[in-house]
Amino acid sequence: MKKKVLIVDDQNGIRILLMEVFNSEGYTTFQAANGKLALEIMRTESPDLVLLDMKIPGMDGLEILKHLKEIDPAIKVIMMTAYGELDMIKEATNLGALMHFTKPFDIDEMRVAVNMHLYAKQADQCS
Repeated sequence: MKKKVLIVDDQNGIRILLMEVFNSEGYTTFQAANGKLALEIMRTESPDLVLLDMKIPGMDGLEILKHLKEIDPAIKVIMMTAYGELDMIKEATNLGALMHFTKPFDIDEMRVAVNMHLYAKQADQCS
């Protein structure tokens, strides 16, 4: 079964870029421009991994992360931020985010990280 990746970012260009990259990697991708939609997709599609922007109008990344973890405590989340807000990044890590990327990020590094985390999950299930 294909792994599912949810991309949450208020910037359309970033969502499209990431969807193209991860579709070409063979993943099923979903996108959300805001927290409300992200949480709906989380409940209906149960993605394996979420790429989550820190700064989203309405509900910020930390708030979305808290809700994602309430829905599925085991969800893998990688944060994205355009800012070097170390306190927010630290809080996101404390809330269970795996890692973060600062924009503009290296798309190959992100691809490798997503593959690594999704593959690690598969390896855990096999052992």
